[in-house]
Parts: sequence; C-alpha cells; structure tokens
Amino acid sequence: MTVVLKLGGSVVTDKETPETVDDDALDRAVETIADADESSLALVHGAGSFGHHYADKHGVTPTEGSHDAEGVWAIHDSMRRLNDEVVGRLQAAGVPALPVHPLSVGARDAESTLSFALDSTATMLSEGFVPVLHGDVIAQAGAGATIISGDEIVAHLARGLDADRVGLCSTVDGVYDADGDVIPEITDFAEVADALGGSEATDVTGGMAAKVRALLALGAPAHIFGPDALSAFLAGEPAGTRVSG
Repeated sequence: MTVVLKLGGSVVTDKETPETVDDDALDRAVETIADADESSLALVHGAGSFGHHYADKHGVTPTEGSHDAEGVWAIHDSMRRLNDEVVGRLQAAGVPALPVHPLSVGARDAESTLSFALDSTATMLSEGFVPVLHGDVIAQAGAGATIISGDEIVAHLARGLDADRVGLCSTVDGVYDADGDVIPEITDFAEVADALGGSEATDVTGGMAAKVRALLALGAPAHIFGPDALSAFLAGEPAGTRVSG
C-alpha cells in the first residue's frame, strides 16, 4: 500500500519569518511518521518561509518564469536547505529518508504540460526508502524556470505511483466552511469556493484553494487535516476533510 503525504510549509516552518524552521512542529511530525507502521511512504514538504520568500522576491510563480539563474538558484537552494533539514531529522528518528529534488527530475513544455520522472522515486520506494520531495523551481520551455508547488507534486505522485491514500497535513483541522466548521467532505470545488480565502502569509502557490483543486483533480479520495490527525491518517483512519472528485 503506497501512501503519499505532504507536510505543509506551515507545518515545518514559521511562515511569517524568512528561513525559520518550526522545530517543535517538525519534530512532532517526524516522531509521528517514525512511529507509524507504514511500509511504502512518499513524502512531500511545502516551502513555507523558505522558498515562498525567495519566489516572491524574484517574481517567480507557477505561471511567471525567470531566466535569472541567480534568482532561480536562490529559490532552489533555499528549498534544498529546508529539504536537508527535513531529511536529516527523519533519518535521526530512524526513518530511511532520501531527498528527491524536482529541479533535477521535472520540466514543463511551452504549454505548461508537466514532465516529471518518477523512476528514482518508485525505485526508492521498492527498496524500502522514503523519498522526500518538495516544492521547487523547474525549467519551462520559453519561460526559463517556474514554480512547481508541493500540491502539484502530490497529485503527480499519487497518479504515477498509483497511491492508495493521499494526505495533506496543514496547520488547520481541515477545510473550514463560512462558519468556521470543518467540512467533512468536498466533492465539487464550487460548493466551497466562497469559503476558501487566501493565505495571510506570502504564498505564491494559491493556499487552500489550490490544495482542494489539486486533490479534486486526482479522482481518488484524499484528506486535508491538522498535525493532531497525522497519526490517524497514517493508520488509515478518517482525518479532517475528505476530498473526492
């Protein structure tokens, strides 16, 4: 059974302070993952206060690219350093984690169609490793380099690896309705569009709305939940908001 799990940028970092890891939150998530009995797990983590800060500074988004190599490197290097931190803590907790950097395995054509090689990730899984991917910059024909979000990577992994379960762990308990209550299930984006607001912190990838859209596009059940429900999700139990297109 293959599980694709994303730890949101707001879980692993303090999104209000550039390049600041949320030590307590990340350590709790790592401990939960280490304690879970999950034999085939692919992890993705968000950018948080690392990549988003530099992407905003250099004007790079999923649709606006850059040919400035120094700016592209600044975004990628920030994400690489965050990935090093996540992988290092996972390994210290006994999780056989290894990094996979999207800049090296992904690209888009001029029509924004994504090509993302999964050979290394699939082989890592089959050999008992836990591949850890992240939001990043990738080359795009005619645009230089653009952002690929963690949510887009999650969707691509879920399809390419034929994942059995998909989860997005954020700092909220699920997707909230207009009254502030967790929505149990979402099957159509139009049903919740009015309730989904933008992120208060700098986020060039669309916040909660983008997460819901990405999961609905999978055509398979997924969950959005908070850190307190991470253990339940990894145990195969209901968690947060179920998203099923």
